[in-house]
Amino acid sequence: MRRAHLDATDWRILRELQADGRITNVELSRKVGISAPPCLRRVRALEEAGIIRAYTALLNDKALGFDVTAFAMVGLHSQAEVDLIAFEERVRSSPIVRDCYMLSGEIDFMLRCVAPDLSAFQEFIIHELTAAPNVASVKTSLVIRASKHAFGVPFELTASDGAPVS
Repeated sequence: MRRAHLDATDWRILRELQADGRITNVELSRKVGISAPPCLRRVRALEEAGIIRAYTALLNDKALGFDVTAFAMVGLHSQAEVDLIAFEERVRSSPIVRDCYMLSGEIDFMLRCVAPDLSAFQEFIIHELTAAPNVASVKTSLVIRASKHAFGVPFELTASDGAPVS
C-alpha cells in the first residue's frame, strides 16, 4: 500500500478522531484550528482514501459475558498462496476469531480469539481449527490479564507536524 501524503492538519484530525471517534465536526474543527466545512471535507477525503477505515465503540468483553480471550498459533502444512488465502477466508468467517495475523518464522498465523467460556473456545479449536484443511499444528495460550490494550497508531512517535518520525 502506498503511503499517504498528509499535511499537519490531516495528522491533527486523525489524532483527535483516534482519541474520540464520536467528536462532533464542530468540536473537531475547533481542536485542529480550522473551520467546520473544510474540516468535514478533510474527514470525508480521509475516509474515501481508506485512511479512516471505520468508526467503532470499544466494548467491555467481560461485562458482556465473553470471559475467555486466547491466542492460537497456527502452523500450516503448505504456505502456497492458494492455501494461505483459503485459511484466511476460513478464519474470517469465524466469529470467535477477532484478529488474524500472518507471521514470519515458525508460526504461520496468530489468532486472537474471544469466546463466552472455555468450552466454546475448546469447541472452536477442536472442531473448526484443527479440523481445517492444511492445518498442521495449533498451540494455544489463554490470556490471564491484559496489561495494555492500545488501538490505532502510536501518535506519540510522530513529529510536531504529526508525521511519523523516521
